[in-house]
Amino acid sequence: MEYEGVWHILEMDLWDEDYFNMEVQAFVRVGSNGIGDFQFGLVSGGLDGEVVKTGNLERFEFTWEGQDENDPAFGNGWLKLSGEDKARGRIKFHLGDSSEFFAVRAKAHQNADPGVNSTHP
Repeated sequence: MEYEGVWHILEMDLWDEDYFNMEVQAFVRVGSNGIGDFQFGLVSGGLDGEVVKTGNLERFEFTWEGQDENDPAFGNGWLKLSGEDKARGRIKFHLGDSSEFFAVRAKAHQNADPGVNSTHP
């Protein structure tokens, strides 16, 4: 699957870098089976998704469940390739905020724990 791997979030519409990288380098990780996880700021969770094709549009769409500052949270989102090793996406909280983001594939950390606070690749 083209979306498999660790994606480092470099920009978010609603939150600045100080927030989304406050605990770890913000990331979305997608496994070959469409199962994965993510973290930005104090929000983290597991995700379950699939590649969806509508006409010429293809993207990885997912639902997620996790926590926001230790409170239960869930929602949905998507990830769409926008060039070699680049992607745009959106993460939405059920009945809450929604933010687009820009991410790059973390080649050097593809199989490593993305929870290591590092500089951008």
